[in-house]
Order: sequence, then structure tokens, then C-alpha cells
Amino acid sequence: MKFDHVGVAVRSIEQTLAVYEKLGGFEVERTEVAGQKAKIALLKAGETSVELLEPTSEESSLAKFLREKGEGLHHIAFSVEDIEKSMEELKGRGFRFIYETPADGKFGSRVNFIHPKSAGGVLVELTQNRRH
Repeated sequence: MKFDHVGVAVRSIEQTLAVYEKLGGFEVERTEVAGQKAKIALLKAGETSVELLEPTSEESSLAKFLREKGEGLHHIAFSVEDIEKSMEELKGRGFRFIYETPADGKFGSRVNFIHPKSAGGVLVELTQNRRH
């Protein structure tokens, strides 16, 4: 397991990107994940990245997060080689997951989230990247 990215919930990717562009040095990739009802801008910084997340539906869990908590840190993510194996091991250690099986993520990845109630109040994403 290695650190992959931090996810930041935003109301507008365009407005937030303007702030990050002032910092400079990021390579930006954009995509949309229909199953999670989110637009994503991935700001690469070396081997890690910042993932800006904008909801595409007011019915999404991301929109609910923004209504309840406002913009800011949404999750931290770790990449794993075999997401099913990692899930099985972590379930054996008492962690609960949001999905029963991995979901489709950005750029062909497979993802699942450890429920914040079993991870010290932080939403933790496991991602198995397919593009590397």
C-alpha cells in the first residue's frame, strides 16, 4: 500500500483550479466518473496528486457532503496491487467498506472506500490503478 492522492470536495472545479494554478507546477487531467456522479480534476505533483471532486448531481453522496460539511478534505487514498485481497485482509481487521465489491473509478481504476466510522473519522479510499 502506498499513498496515492488526497481528495478535495469543491463546488466548482473551475474556480478551485484558478487557486491551484497560482501555486503552479501541476499537470492537470480531467475526467468524469458517472457511477460516482462526479467530475474530477487530477492535479499531479510528483508521484502523488490532489483530486478535485465536483458533484454532477444534487442526489450524489458528494453533493450531500458539500451541503453538510462544505468544501474541503473529502478523503485520502492509497493504491494497492490487488483490491479484493486488500479488502479481505482489512475486513478481517475490522474495517467496514462502503461498497460490497470494488466500483469503477477514474481512468479505469477500481476503488472502494473504508467507512469513516471504522477509520478514525476519515474516509479512506483504496484504489487499484489499471493505467500503470
